[in-house]
Amino acid sequence: MSNFNAWKLFSFFCFSIFLLGCESKEEQAQKSVQLEINSTELEIASLRKALDNNYIRNAKLLKEYDSYVQSNLPKISQISSLVAQDATTQGPLFQGLTTRLNDIKNEPVTLDNAYIQLDRLAKIKEAAKLSLFGDALTDPLNVIADMSEGNLARVGAISKQAEDAANQGENFGSGSQMIGNPNYGNWQTNSSGISFWQWYGMYRMFGDVVGGVSYDRWSRKRRYSYYNDYGRSRYTSKNQYKTQQKIETRTKQSYKRQGKQFTSPYAKKRSGASSLSRSSYTPVKTRSSYSKSSYSKSSGSVRNSSSRTSRGVSRGK
Repeated sequence: MSNFNAWKLFSFFCFSIFLLGCESKEEQAQKSVQLEINSTELEIASLRKALDNNYIRNAKLLKEYDSYVQSNLPKISQISSLVAQDATTQGPLFQGLTTRLNDIKNEPVTLDNAYIQLDRLAKIKEAAKLSLFGDALTDPLNVIADMSEGNLARVGAISKQAEDAANQGENFGSGSQMIGNPNYGNWQTNSSGISFWQWYGMYRMFGDVVGGVSYDRWSRKRRYSYYNDYGRSRYTSKNQYKTQQKIETRTKQSYKRQGKQFTSPYAKKRSGASSLSRSSYTPVKTRSSYSKSSYSKSSGSVRNSSSRTSRGVSRGK
């Protein structure tokens, strides 16, 4: 190589280093978030493929439960087919993840929100992992199991008989595992200041099974569900979480005016989980090595899996 060409190569290298050094903190933040978006998209694409090809055991089992109901339990066939949508990419559980990702993609990245964006992406990416998504499907599975009157076994949770015998909490009826989960409904406050669970349109048929449930009563007496005890941090959007916090704060203030003490429904995990994947017991971990201080004067760091059942689709009474 001639001295002239060697000099040109050296000059180009030095200029590249100079350009990298000139990159602003905001540009660094935007690149970091974009890299995490790309990584999250890959995780969701992997989940989509797994659902389309029946790779997730609990998704396959949910379809089998629905098939059994359609053939043998016509009284609950409509509800079953609705709940079984969560075994597909058309279900609210999967759609919730894609909506949350799209919301982040459509938001501008600044020094002030980059840390928050990375944290939100980390939770979405974890929720899309096959083992965790499979665990999240235990709620819809157990809704069908409870409505089958003993024909189908619960998955990832103790049996209904064991739960009733434990006498912990109140039995709000089959389908109560979905109360509190914003993928299926939300809390609505009436003119008297009392909040009741309101199912989304297509899930309103659950109202005939579960009945009216007030927030304060549910908070005190709710039983185990995967979402409320393990999945909430991963399967809740930013706005959904804020809404939950507002309802909790409003109820707490109401109790205080009455001289009573209110305890958050999420303050303590309810017992009842069984055979969940190890990932569900692990708090949300940092999925990025970037720290908040990399983009602003504030300090702090970004917070940084298959389900199984021992029983088959059907069991004897």
